[in-house]
Amino acid sequence: MDRERAAAVALRRLPARLCPRPRILFVGINPSLTSARVGHHFAGPGNPFYRLLHAAGLIPEPFTFADDVRLPALRLALTNIAERATREAAELTRDDYARGRRRLARTIARIRPAVVAFVGGTAYRQFFGPSASAGPGPKPERIGDAAVFVVPNPSGRNAAFPGFGDKLVWYRGLRDWAEGLSR
Repeated sequence: MDRERAAAVALRRLPARLCPRPRILFVGINPSLTSARVGHHFAGPGNPFYRLLHAAGLIPEPFTFADDVRLPALRLALTNIAERATREAAELTRDDYARGRRRLARTIARIRPAVVAFVGGTAYRQFFGPSASAGPGPKPERIGDAAVFVVPNPSGRNAAFPGFGDKLVWYRGLRDWAEGLSR
């Protein structure tokens, strides 16, 4: 992709997939250029996000990125902390994250999820601050009435959780934990 085209793609806004009172709101870092270009979340080649959701029992059948529009019907929602599409998250600025924190807080207050699941420690730390403990699992913070959980970023670049099974443990943990909250 040439620079001019990449710049145009980066300016596109990828719509969040929202619904009132989702059981889980997934919050990624920001859209990839591929996601912005095709208009769907986690659309990178080989990104296992939807395979993880299915294998963890969070969705009833296999989805592809094109099925992200079906998540709200399952009371799952999806957004990002930063809206600007980039090749990699390191290209985001403090202003991108500051705007994103304000927008995300408004979104959470409006849709009132039971759980906010940050997809990766980076998204979590960008919301709560650099001193937040970003390992996966349930967190002590709350956002309004929403409980907070961190799942590993599904990216193949995630060196801390290199294999599908390493990530799946935490997506299953999210499922079990969220179900336990609703009892």
